[in-house]
Amino acid sequence: MPTKTNSFAPSNQTAVDHALRVITMEIQGLQALAQSIGDAFVRAVEIIDSMKNAAQQNRQPGRLIVAGIGKSGHVARKIAATMASTGTPAYFVHAGEASHGDLGMVTENDVVLMLSNSGENDELSDLIHYTRRFAIPLIALTSNPAGTLAKHADICLLMPKVAEACPNGLAPTTSTTMMMAMGDALAVALLERMGLTAEQFRVFHPGGKLGRKLLKVSDLMIERADMAIVQPETTMDRALIALAEKNLGALAVTDSHDHLIGIFTDGDLKRHIRTPDFLTRSIQGMMSHNPKTIAADALAAQALEIMTHTPGHYLTSLLVTQGTKLVGMIRLQDCLKAGLA
Repeated sequence: MPTKTNSFAPSNQTAVDHALRVITMEIQGLQALAQSIGDAFVRAVEIIDSMKNAAQQNRQPGRLIVAGIGKSGHVARKIAATMASTGTPAYFVHAGEASHGDLGMVTENDVVLMLSNSGENDELSDLIHYTRRFAIPLIALTSNPAGTLAKHADICLLMPKVAEACPNGLAPTTSTTMMMAMGDALAVALLERMGLTAEQFRVFHPGGKLGRKLLKVSDLMIERADMAIVQPETTMDRALIALAEKNLGALAVTDSHDHLIGIFTDGDLKRHIRTPDFLTRSIQGMMSHNPKTIAADALAAQALEIMTHTPGHYLTSLLVTQGTKLVGMIRLQDCLKAGLA
């Protein structure tokens, strides 16, 4: 029996055309949004930043309450998560649930960022009235300047009116993309304003791949006290004993003041072991001089980059120094074990 075909099924090319149209429309929305950024955005950043730095003004610090309903609510939840992860204390409040007790989550020290494309959702009214009653700063993110939300807000981040990418012009697509981008813009502007460092950022991301990328050399390095260390006049028979005792694949060579001079690795052993009178020679003639080093406060990912991208060969170990003094060693295998690759 011949297989029936669905004459209504779109071709692959048609599906690609639809995808490109959607993406193009959303790009156009983002371009229009970029052109709309102005004084209102600056004031929004300032009022949120002022809330965070309330302690400097002898008042209780607050949080950013991000609220919305429907698809705007989903975006609001994401914005709250992004804010929290970049140093701005933030919570998501479902605008509908706010009317049933969640208003208790909002304090007079907070700032409310409310999302609604139309600005006319009935579920928003109680939270809007609550902010007005207790003089809680309200920032609106909407495309309707005549809507209830925009009229009552202290600051209105007005999105340009552009068509939704949905063929019926109904499903939130372009508008939610613009909301997401505006949330990211606010979060990064606040991050830049506070000068958040990679170390501070890591505090909010201790787990997962991001946390691993932000590990420092000091988090993975072998401390100096646990290393094999000899002085340059040490003979190879004694140096090999030290190398074997620590079993780290490398030993450091320092002078009497702990200044780093060189490194001797398992690779050096393989290269020099056939040298005449090998065991009675000093390690100074066998070690690698001017070894590559890294600081303890550098990112471990930088150490991995140095070890795996040294011209000619990769390094199995990298010595950690403070100035010219040895403080530790980080190994390639420890970086790989930590999941940095």
